[in-house]
Amino acid sequence: MNLRTALLNVRQMDEADRLTTMSGASIHELMDRAGRAVSCEIERRWSKRSVTVLCGPGNNGGDGFVTARLLAKAGWVVQVSLLGSRDDLKGAARQHSDLWQGEITPITIASLDGAELVVDAIFGAGLSRAFSGPAQETLTAAVVRKLPIIAIDVPSGLMGDTGASLGAVAADLTVTFFRKKPGHLLLPGRSLCGEVVVADIGSPASVLEEISPRTFENDPDLWLAELPRPGAEANKYTRGHALVCGGYPMTGAARLAASAAARAGSGLTTVAVPEIALPIYAAALTSIMVHAISTPDDFQRLLDDRRLTAFLIGPGAGIGDETRSRVFAMLKTGCSTVLDADALSSFQDDPDTLFRAIVGPCVMTPHDGEFQRLFDPSGDKLTRARAAAQRSGAIVVLKGFDTVIAAPDGRVIINSNAPPTLATGGAGDVLSGIILGLLAQGMEPFLAASAGVWLHGAAATAFGPGLIAEDLPDLLPSVFRRLE
Repeated sequence: MNLRTALLNVRQMDEADRLTTMSGASIHELMDRAGRAVSCEIERRWSKRSVTVLCGPGNNGGDGFVTARLLAKAGWVVQVSLLGSRDDLKGAARQHSDLWQGEITPITIASLDGAELVVDAIFGAGLSRAFSGPAQETLTAAVVRKLPIIAIDVPSGLMGDTGASLGAVAADLTVTFFRKKPGHLLLPGRSLCGEVVVADIGSPASVLEEISPRTFENDPDLWLAELPRPGAEANKYTRGHALVCGGYPMTGAARLAASAAARAGSGLTTVAVPEIALPIYAAALTSIMVHAISTPDDFQRLLDDRRLTAFLIGPGAGIGDETRSRVFAMLKTGCSTVLDADALSSFQDDPDTLFRAIVGPCVMTPHDGEFQRLFDPSGDKLTRARAAAQRSGAIVVLKGFDTVIAAPDGRVIINSNAPPTLATGGAGDVLSGIILGLLAQGMEPFLAASAGVWLHGAAATAFGPGLIAEDLPDLLPSVFRRLE
């Protein structure tokens, strides 16, 4: 995986700092570079004004003292307020506090008097208890007063590993260092961090090889080299044949998925539908083939066609025994299979039966409700998705504003480009279709799922407000062009 997009949890970031100091940089130097990065980002966005820097008792507070000193040196009016006593500061944080020549007051709401900007340097990402008391009250008051807040590392009270809030308030800008943490991308952290800037403080990229991260932010760098591209010798057969299992009377979901599979590059796309629904599908689909199914034997004969390269079942399929039997039939072939919506809910009473049937490449695309019908819903999103993938043997795409893509081997990718406009009926069906189209062309399932999620978000972003699911497939060509 491309380490440029690696995400580090709190323990791994501590290890990165330790390895960096072994290469010659001291904690004092790293703290100085961190504070310089924060002050630089502030000066880049705001003109000189009165700023209050709220410092905590640890290294985050040390970063704050550096920030305060450099802003004051640049001509800003700076007030520093500290949580606790200066005598509580240790090591490099104490050394940098000693370089601050101005007054230090306790953190209270009065610390905000006259301030036009607030720097939150109270606690970093490792806080594991509720953020409360005068420091939390002061930041809450800053929000009420509509003062811009700049958080160092993460907003105080935000858990860096999970994105959970223990009392955090929203920042306008978060400056973190070396690599992002999962909490910058997972809700509610993603909404609380505002703009996130990753600053280089001199940690060599080589430390990542020793840390071996398993969590990444979704980015084309991870999968672009594997994205299917037709060569001069390609034809519709060599580009794969995708099969969507269509339902009745709910026909729109499967049609959306089939259109998305075709736009994602599948050379041929077929929708298998109940005979009664044939006229509906045939009237709505042109380049996509429609195959009528009357009996279970008809469906099995269709699956026996080895020219089919990937399957999707779930959108509009209906919950029940027929869907279950079709899922088993698809999985038994060992072909790449996407399970969505009703295909997942049909196993809510016996999920282990489904997991035992997975013998080939499989991608599940549940939203939270569907996820809870099959898997343990406790814990943070990252942990839940990773455990679900390991238990099921499938790639699990746990959808949402902060979609998580997890592989059975422990690799995880967190998506960050999805706009809120994707919260519209049918958008998930399009996503499963995009993934199907990439799988049909032979793309590796974990990368196909990650690419599909990113393409889905990019298409929605390109359209903007007013998006409906039908818009998404036709937006894919322009996204592909930009990637090229």
